[in-house]
Amino acid sequence: MFGESTFGTAGVHIPGVAIDRPLDLSSKAVQEKLSPAANRAFFSLSEHWKIRDEDARNLLGGISNGSFYQLKRSVSKTLDQDKLTRISLLIGIFKALNILYSPKLADAWVQLPNANPIFAGESPLAYMRKGGLPSMIRVRQLLDARRGGL
Repeated sequence: MFGESTFGTAGVHIPGVAIDRPLDLSSKAVQEKLSPAANRAFFSLSEHWKIRDEDARNLLGGISNGSFYQLKRSVSKTLDQDKLTRISLLIGIFKALNILYSPKLADAWVQLPNANPIFAGESPLAYMRKGGLPSMIRVRQLLDARRGGL
């Protein structure tokens, strides 16, 4: 039914998923295949960025404490389309930061006040918390543009 691919920057092999065409993230089968790697990647980048659990819950779409800790305990839990999209954006941000900056700065960047006009002096994390998915997309676009030399 699907080809094969890797997910995110971790190089995790996911049988049955091809990236030569957009994934149908509304498909339960795709969600089940991607969720374990997405969960591991999210909690790994949360550790690198030293994100508080409250902020991590917010980045996942404002999930409850109970749902968050259940997810943290069982990385095999299936994520919905919204959470997979959010995690994909965060993985892209993490990857871009690690291409652009030293590991120490890449890990600190989301917590640091930023003079770029889109952040208005706040940290990228605060910007993404307040603005949700559209803000995550904007941060990803900003970093991808910087990677491209803009």
